[in-house]
This record gives sequence, C-alpha cells and structure tokens, in this order.
Amino acid sequence: MQHRRTRFLAVLGVVLALLVAAVTPAAASYRHGPRPTVVLVHGAWADGSSWARVTSRLIDDGYQVRVPPNPLRNLTTDAATIRDFLSTLSGPIVLVGHSYGGAVVTNAATGNPNVKALVYVDAFAPAEGEVIFPLAGADSALAVPPETVFDFVPYPGAPAGDVDLYLKHDTFVTSFASGVPRSQAEKLYPAQRPLTLSAGFTPSGPPAWATIPSWYVLGTRDLIITPTAQQFMATRAGSTVTRISTGHLGLLTDPGPVTAVIEQAARAAR
Repeated sequence: MQHRRTRFLAVLGVVLALLVAAVTPAAASYRHGPRPTVVLVHGAWADGSSWARVTSRLIDDGYQVRVPPNPLRNLTTDAATIRDFLSTLSGPIVLVGHSYGGAVVTNAATGNPNVKALVYVDAFAPAEGEVIFPLAGADSALAVPPETVFDFVPYPGAPAGDVDLYLKHDTFVTSFASGVPRSQAEKLYPAQRPLTLSAGFTPSGPPAWATIPSWYVLGTRDLIITPTAQQFMATRAGSTVTRISTGHLGLLTDPGPVTAVIEQAARAAR
C-alpha cells in the first residue's frame, strides 16, 4: 500500500509540473527560446513617455522593454544613436518605431542580426534615398506651407538654414493629437520635443524592412501620416498590417491593440 501511495504521489508531481510548465510564461520562453527584448523608439514632437501605456502592458506580460531617447536631430545620426544602443543588448530584439521613429528603426536595424522583427506604429517606413516629409501623404496636415503648421526656432550650432520645428498649437491639438481628449492634448502640447528641419529631409539608407519581417499598425484616422500613405509603405515593406480606428497617437489612445501587434511580432521572432 505504501509503495502504491508513493508511486501515485510521484506521478501526481510529474503531472502538476507539466501543468505549471504549460501555463507559465517563463517556462514557455525556455521551450521556444528567450523572449525578445522590445525596444520602443518614439517619434517627433514626443518623447519616451508616449510609449508609457504600451510599456506598462508589455512589462505586465513578462517582456523586457527599453525606451531609449530619440535625439530628433538628423536621420543618419539618430539611427546611429539607436544602432549603438541596440549593440549593447544581447539576444533577440523586436524593434518598434512610432511616426518619425519608424524611419529611425528602418535605418538602425540594418545589419543587426539580433533584430528579429520590426513593428511600425503610424510610422514612416522609407525606402533608400527617400526623405520623410513627402511620405506623409498629399492630404497630410503637414502638406501645407510650413509656416502655417510650424514654429521655427534657432538652435546652437545649427547648419546654415536649419531650425528646430515645433508644431503650432492648433496643429498639435487638432491634428497631431487627434483622438486624444482635448484636456490631455493641451497638456502634451507644451512639452513637445522638436524635430530639426534637416532631419525631415535627410535621405534614408538601405531599409531594414527589406530583410527583416515587419508588422504595421495603421491608424485609419491619422491626419499626420495619412492612411493611404501608411498603406503604401506597409505594402511595399511586406508588413503584416493591422488597421485600428485611431489618430496619429494610437499608442496613447488604444494601447491594447498596439501591444497585441508587438507581442504577435515577438512570438514570431521566437
């Protein structure tokens, strides 16, 4: 009797261990390889806090997340900054870019074998030689005389003719932050980080999306990078597209679907 009881307990222990392994994320990561680190790159007129709601969800789901600052100075050097940051990470990486951050990750990931997936969120995905501003689309809120949407501000050491571009108040709260509650948009406006004029006209290099699988979250109400422009870039990149009914800041207003796409890419990367 004692022998049977001991054997039963041993079998029960094995069954329980298998059940725990089936539901524990850490165990799953051992079976399929380590979970990728998710690196989130913000765009212009924003900072890393724009990713806060997505970051929180990813961390709660067990992912390592990094949100390095994007300098917003020049596409070539901005990409080099992110590329150098990526070089300090070990293991697989899912690299995510919002808006101008999409152009940065397109360049930063090229040649890095650890980057297993790219995710674009209402983002630029330029081809080699393209500059970002024309890619926003003919009906973009930015496709107007620049003095009507930007405040031009000098900065120290600027090349001749270069300036910092700040979005004017009405452009920020009604177009850039379309879909964000007005009270929140008004609080975001004063803290916007500028993009240099030259960054918007720096030719992009060889695109990482040509060799790395990509996913694209397309905001169907985006007034900054039009849905038509986004669809063109996503199709050209061969991205898996998810359309959500948001404006340009879907990562703030609808972080759930954005997080879901990032995690889909992370699972594929494993």
